[in-house]
Amino acid sequence: MSEKTAVKIPEAIVEGIRSAGNVILLTHVHPDGDALGSSLGMAEILRGMGKEVCLFLEEPVSHLYTFLPGVDLVETSIERVTQFASSAADNLITVALDSGDNRRLGKFRDKLTGLTPFVVIDHHKSHKDYGEHRWVDPSKSSTGEMIYELALEFGEEISYSAAVNLYVAICTDTGSFRYECTSPRTLHIAAELVEKGVRPEEMAKCLYDNVSPTRIKLLQMVLGTLQIHENGQFAFVHVTRDMIDKSGATMHDIEGFVDYPRSLGSVKVAAFLKESNDGEISVSLRAKGECDVAEVANIFDGGGHRNAAGFRLQDKTIDDVQAAVLAELRNSLNKEVE
Repeated sequence: MSEKTAVKIPEAIVEGIRSAGNVILLTHVHPDGDALGSSLGMAEILRGMGKEVCLFLEEPVSHLYTFLPGVDLVETSIERVTQFASSAADNLITVALDSGDNRRLGKFRDKLTGLTPFVVIDHHKSHKDYGEHRWVDPSKSSTGEMIYELALEFGEEISYSAAVNLYVAICTDTGSFRYECTSPRTLHIAAELVEKGVRPEEMAKCLYDNVSPTRIKLLQMVLGTLQIHENGQFAFVHVTRDMIDKSGATMHDIEGFVDYPRSLGSVKVAAFLKESNDGEISVSLRAKGECDVAEVANIFDGGGHRNAAGFRLQDKTIDDVQAAVLAELRNSLNKEVE
């Protein structure tokens, strides 16, 4: 490659991945664009280095991201993952991407974290240390950006397929380069990926201009729940299982819905509450800089970034969770005033 990264990547991670012939890649449950793009991009890079790769997801890739190169190679059987690990014996390394907490690795996390050596690559400010070796850099816009830097460290050429995946990872986690995590280096990397053949207009069409009528119907229902508090500073929307069923949509279709209340001019923080089949309530928080929502999420044992965070609660109603979140947001606002 024509450039060399100035980023300091832990040598144990570089050498561990370089020397292993077999790699298991993991990411968090309900993966977003960064989780999928960085995982698929890294898988392509590793295969280009002659390695055998097993990329595991707990469930099939969302229909929103089936356009990504390599999705057909995703493994959803934990039995096949353990067979892969057994065949690899000592010539194996496991890498978790974009997962700030091992609980987010899903229901098989104990089995997966036992596949050692275990490496973690992540950019979340609220990262909770796990694994034997970690490269955590909250200054990076996305895990996709970190995987680009890792490819440079390996001296590997980035293929078109890898470039598409890494571009999508970076684009989605920066809100199409709108969020404050977008640095000059982020834009430089995006430009490098475009030079590899990625077409921004094509990626935008795949990401934002390819929705289904059922998704629009669900969005209409969700926007109907809009509640605004504190003179327009906080906005809440929610989705229930009944709304999902009536619209004919799926839980995958809700991605990006939190951006609608966030787009209100007066809003400092938007919250999107989602009811799952088992009664769990998950909360996505998005801010515009005035409030650190990672600190708010941490109160509920969650985490994330300053402007994008979340958490999950069991045995609570949407109304109960909304009231609790609103109280903490008011506390945060009062601290700003003080």
